[in-house]
Amino acid sequence: MTTAGIDIEGLRAIIDGAVITPKDAEYDVARQIWSGCFDRRPAVIVQPASAAGVARALLHARRHGLDVTVRGGGHNYAGHAVADDAMLIDLGALDGITVDPVGKTATVGGGATWAQVDAATAAHALAVTGGFISDTGVGGLTLGGGMGWLTSLFGLSCDSVISAHVVTADGHIVTASAAENADLHWALRGGGGNFGIVTEFTFALHDLPPLGQLTMLYWTPPDAPAGLAAGAACLRELPEGYSGAILAVSAPPLPFVPQEYQGRPGFVTAVIGFGTAEELAEVVAPLRAAAPAPAWDLVTPIPYTALQQMFDDAAPRGLPAYEKSLYIDDLNDEVIAELVHRFPRRHSPLTIAPIFPLRGRYAEIPDAATAFGGSRQPCWAINLSALCTDPSDFDAERAWVRDTWEALLPHARSDAGYINFLVDDDQQRIRDTYGDKYSRLAALKAIWDPDNVLRHNANIRPA
Repeated sequence: MTTAGIDIEGLRAIIDGAVITPKDAEYDVARQIWSGCFDRRPAVIVQPASAAGVARALLHARRHGLDVTVRGGGHNYAGHAVADDAMLIDLGALDGITVDPVGKTATVGGGATWAQVDAATAAHALAVTGGFISDTGVGGLTLGGGMGWLTSLFGLSCDSVISAHVVTADGHIVTASAAENADLHWALRGGGGNFGIVTEFTFALHDLPPLGQLTMLYWTPPDAPAGLAAGAACLRELPEGYSGAILAVSAPPLPFVPQEYQGRPGFVTAVIGFGTAEELAEVVAPLRAAAPAPAWDLVTPIPYTALQQMFDDAAPRGLPAYEKSLYIDDLNDEVIAELVHRFPRRHSPLTIAPIFPLRGRYAEIPDAATAFGGSRQPCWAINLSALCTDPSDFDAERAWVRDTWEALLPHARSDAGYINFLVDDDQQRIRDTYGDKYSRLAALKAIWDPDNVLRHNANIRPA
């Protein structure tokens, strides 16, 4: 790792923000990302305060032959945001948010987090689909698709992108929208960080009461097969305005969990609605009637912002992490049996397996409308997410993820995947995920980034 030949003082003279080298006291903090698997040392870290600053940094890196990585929130299992001997362009200073409550739009800086967006939009009883961990960066999540509690209601995060300001690989600043650079607009919505550095998004917002109603039902492994079957049936039939998820988790040490279940592995069906408590109770009544009695449950009103932060404490920064995912058409008895058999055999209490129902508005959007990979037919996304409190457990936990993924693979769809959950550098998996869209994306990559400057991502290589 070296800064020789980079012209640090020249870089500082043209950047409207901090330029940090290994000699600076703040370097070790500035290079950190969420995943503890990576201890990479970039040659220089640049924190521009404007799109023009981002463009100047990028051109400086290219002139000096530096690799370039981009960090929005840095909450990525694959560690794409940082590389040894590269220039890290940190968008954290570009986190401004402006909400237009009349036009129901929000302009969001490329370095903002979902916690910031949720707080700004909820103040006006508006929202856009965000992730499940609130300190996730808006940029990375949106460019790869963007699943969250509101996917069934409003589609993916990328489905609500009206326009974006983009620094291209050759240092130009352009707007991408349906009316301007429409092909780039299409590629940004699901094609990952391959086509430019987005310094600002404009999102369409959707009406959402700031207070929701939540029900969570927890089954121990012996009762889980029947409980999960009933949970899947409930989530398949949720009426408009409701969403939910199934989660394999260790029961948290919280007051609403009986002490004898705290820390034990089990399976949760969660349903969220934004009407009355009585309406939600009616929606989940068939689940309560059909399943064995849960070991414990939680029924509570919850602000949407708190819902978005519910799992933050279960995903602390700096721990070794690994994940794999797949899509299945049906959460059937065989899939449930594999999950119930295998989940109690994971090692870390923070390892989880969330299962997201992709239906409702998600499935109503035409496949061709965005670059997001795979068919929009209703299905389930299973994410096997390992997070190790003890680093010595990491190899075993990663093996558990891979073995469980292999066991579920016969049930998986071959024409779908989620780029944001792709950790391994697997070019074939990327191609399979995008399917017929891959050739169009590769052709657009050749237009917007022919030298593959932006390659530290789930990379689409130029045609």
